Amino acid sequence: MLTFVAIFLDSPHFKRLVVACGVFSLILAVGTSGYLLLGPAGTSAVDAFYMTFITVATIGFGEVVDLHANPAGRLFTVGIAMAGIGNMTFILSTLTAFLLETNLNRAYWRRTMQGQIDALSGHYIVCGAGRIGGYVIEELRNDHRPYVVIEAAKENLELQLEHDPRLLILEGDASDDDVLVAAGVERAAGVFAVTGDDAKNLVVSLSAKQLNPAVRVVARVHDQRNAAKTLRAGADEIVSPDFTGGHRIASLMIRPQMVSLMDELVRAGSPLSVEEVVVPPGSPPHTVADLGHSPDWLLLAIRDGSGWRFNPQEHDAVAAGQALVVIASAQGRRQLEERVAR
Repeated sequence: MLTFVAIFLDSPHFKRLVVACGVFSLILAVGTSGYLLLGPAGTSAVDAFYMTFITVATIGFGEVVDLHANPAGRLFTVGIAMAGIGNMTFILSTLTAFLLETNLNRAYWRRTMQGQIDALSGHYIVCGAGRIGGYVIEELRNDHRPYVVIEAAKENLELQLEHDPRLLILEGDASDDDVLVAAGVERAAGVFAVTGDDAKNLVVSLSAKQLNPAVRVVARVHDQRNAAKTLRAGADEIVSPDFTGGHRIASLMIRPQMVSLMDELVRAGSPLSVEEVVVPPGSPPHTVADLGHSPDWLLLAIRDGSGWRFNPQEHDAVAAGQALVVIASAQGRRQLEERVAR
């Protein structure tokens, strides 16, 4: 009920209804005053108001205020009836127009969805639900990551909703700051700028970084000449599907087993996968030896400000802000996250 009221308050019909209700109140006031003046002696304010109401509401009861001997009073009743009935008709037509012109189910869905988006934090925003964006969405869904989709094309939007009716999706231009704010960019962990337009991906990268300098932005570029511009605009990483596809084709020919292994390790739902564990701020300093050993995870490398340390030794330091790249099961990832945090 509250949602219905909120939708109505936002509609253009609300102002017209307010004016009509004001006119209706004025008619009631004029009618009550008129019957007090034109009615016989002893007419009460309640009788005058009741006479006015049953007249404009066309209820059809007998005259509460006796006007048989007063032609002016009857002409006054005709005027009140015409004004009141016209006003009541306008009020009913306004309500009918609101019900016919407003898709209440869709409006309710949008308002409910916006509430769910507002409750998210540390989520991902996928800007563009086309061919590439669809694969990103599928990967996030399989990996159980919270995400919001922004898409301007209705056909892509409807296609994604067919796959997942519970999808949090906003219809709009991802390069619009207001749309990014509605998607929760100020609380997001990452933004995927994967529309089919390099210029729009550049603007999305720039806008996202301006709204949230800490957010990580991965952008798609079709033309490699636009890669440097997009990086300068704020993107943290650039992906060119054409370049990546060509590199993969060559690798499948030259080193097929390595590609097969990497595909298995990065595929969502695999028993083992390549994972990234970030040492949280405030964690006490450790060494690799302090983390111990486990059959559920294997430490491959440590990334810090100075670069990569592959195959780290037991005396190597592990400090807050560093990223540990491991091959791990879901249980192994949780174990390692607990160890670096304590």
